[in-house]
Amino acid sequence: MKSITINGSKRESVGKKASKALRNAGQVPCVLYGGGEPLHFAAEESAFKGLIYTPDVHTVVLDLAGEKMDAVLQDIQFHPVTDAILHMDFYQIFEDSEITMEIPIHTEGVARGVKNGGVLRYNLRRLKVKGIPAKLPDYIKADVTKLKIGNKLYVTEIKSDDFIVQHPDNTVICQVKTSRNLIADLEEEEEEVPEGEVPATEAETEGATEEKE
Repeated sequence: MKSITINGSKRESVGKKASKALRNAGQVPCVLYGGGEPLHFAAEESAFKGLIYTPDVHTVVLDLAGEKMDAVLQDIQFHPVTDAILHMDFYQIFEDSEITMEIPIHTEGVARGVKNGGVLRYNLRRLKVKGIPAKLPDYIKADVTKLKIGNKLYVTEIKSDDFIVQHPDNTVICQVKTSRNLIADLEEEEEEVPEGEVPATEAETEGATEEKE
């Protein structure tokens, strides 16, 4: 998995006033958990762009005045109006300790049902998995080639020795559904059946038999 380095500095002052002062100075107040006592630090808001505004998932190297620690983003708070970053929480990771992360899902191939007019619908865009940080992938591949209309792809189809999926077995990743256009086409075909070729209904058949008798 790719890693991003974020340069910051430890902070001694905590609380609303201190956090507000940091934000006014263009910095984001952050907290690092998982290594004992919570570590408070701050970094320039622009330093987090490559971590937040991307569909990819990264681990983070926090460089706090030369002291480096590996971490993952745990939580982020945005301003409800301006979308400015208000606060971020990180969790420290270690090479030999498993972590839980949400990894993006990339589908591969074209589903058979899509070729026949169906539409591929996603139920999950990210998969929550657990594993050693160094073995976690940038994204998880999901082959949808064999899916027909009405078929679903479950998380049980995603198997790897590098991680354990943290979803119930009946969790659906994606499915192929009938499109509205296909339904409309089928309805038009039914309406356009030539007169004389419409099969008799069961009731009509019974009535004809009674008359013959």
